[in-house]
Amino acid sequence: MNYAPILLFAAMYAYATLAWSMPLWVGAVYLVASAACFCAYALDKSAARAGRRRSPESTLLMLGLACGWPGAVLAQQWLRHKSAKQSFRLPFHVTVAVNLLAFGWLASPPSVLR
Repeated sequence: MNYAPILLFAAMYAYATLAWSMPLWVGAVYLVASAACFCAYALDKSAARAGRRRSPESTLLMLGLACGWPGAVLAQQWLRHKSAKQSFRLPFHVTVAVNLLAFGWLASPPSVLR
């Protein structure tokens, strides 16, 4: 996975903000969740290198699904963590797609976010 989903999300967010007055707190949620998810990936990578107990993959997937997937994409690219493991990549791609679809649905009028 490359940066395309992040660019798609940025375009969706910008459009929703300009066209439908998406609240700015939604972007803040994604930023905070992404930072937390990036940190979780970094800690898991460190634990893997040191031979310590690792984070369950289900935890990393749930953090991504809970709006943290942009941070996960960056961690996969920058830290090279969980970027080659096929059994993780497919569920991860599904969580990104689910999150993008949910965002699109929630962002469009009428929405529960407004």
